[in-house]
Amino acid sequence: MATISAPRVLVGGRLVGPAALVVENGRVTRVEDSVPPAGPDHLALPDGILTPGLIDLQVNGAFGADFVAAGPDEWRTVAGRLASTGVTSFLPTFITGAMDTLVAALTRAHATRAALVREPVARVLGVHLEGPFLAAAKVGTHPEEHLREPKPELVDRLLEDDAVRDVLTLVTLAPELPGGIEAVRRLAEAGIKVSIGHSDATAAQVAEAADAGATLVTHLFNAMRGLGHREPGVVGAALTDPRLTPGLIADLHHVVPAVCSLVLRIAGRRTALVTDAMAAAGMPPGRYRLGDVDVTLAEGDVPRNPDGTIAGSALTMDQAVRNLTALGHDFAEVVSCGSTVPANALGRDDLGRIAPGALADLVWWDDDLTVRRTWVAGETVYA
Repeated sequence: MATISAPRVLVGGRLVGPAALVVENGRVTRVEDSVPPAGPDHLALPDGILTPGLIDLQVNGAFGADFVAAGPDEWRTVAGRLASTGVTSFLPTFITGAMDTLVAALTRAHATRAALVREPVARVLGVHLEGPFLAAAKVGTHPEEHLREPKPELVDRLLEDDAVRDVLTLVTLAPELPGGIEAVRRLAEAGIKVSIGHSDATAAQVAEAADAGATLVTHLFNAMRGLGHREPGVVGAALTDPRLTPGLIADLHHVVPAVCSLVLRIAGRRTALVTDAMAAAGMPPGRYRLGDVDVTLAEGDVPRNPDGTIAGSALTMDQAVRNLTALGHDFAEVVSCGSTVPANALGRDDLGRIAPGALADLVWWDDDLTVRRTWVAGETVYA
């Protein structure tokens, strides 16, 4: 049993403190509003803020590696380095590719995740499959030749293989495609979360998808039907339907500052911060891969494919927190959008919060909002 105390602690969506939490067997057993005396089992943080660990629902890669092509050692390296950005759990994300390639990558991911369980790295929650069931009109940088309608036999390939089914946690699709609503229903009934994205759906079609079990929206405003004053589109539905958790890439390029602020003012604590990071994240300008796509990162820009289309991001979750806080948003709300909200979106009440029974996934921020230390299940994974 160990105690960690800090001048300020994020509990229940607000900062309290000084406060202390008791950790036993990797979980928080209680939170106290007083700080116990110094002792060998008491880590007293002298300054800064202690918060839940961040959870990224959309990470294509980082630190030079793309998850589809990466081997176990690269996965381990990326998971370890993500902890330095305050991330304690994440969903490696695979973009559109040939179905055989994606199924093989999912099978490898199942084995890799199992091998990383006891490693001192950020936790792999499962895989986010972004495609191939996407709308050609909103394809973004996804390879158009690999787009597919979600026919029952293709959905079967994701549900009938035990390893694939076990590791597949989230699927992004366009519900307006032929068979889209039925695919949403089948995936949701199988316990897989469904996100609406790369979609030209109307607001009515989004509502139908939510009725069928869709609960998230992938990278709000990007690659989707926008907000119209007579047709709210995917954006309008995401901002107003309380059943939906919109993902926000807060690099201030994918969505400019004023619109990021608008999202937080409207959707507030339904908003999940995501990075959509690809291999260029944490790396210098240069050429990288995103699935089957060649991507270039130039100084001061976002990653782009050869025709100039934005291709993922070079964002990290801690930078997203700093960006939104610098815009004047409450730090407690912003971190909750990067921790509690994504945990709730995955149905995980044991993650993304400092509360009795939750896993002790924690981040210590200094007063400049730089990550000083990260814990996963009570064990230090970055300091």
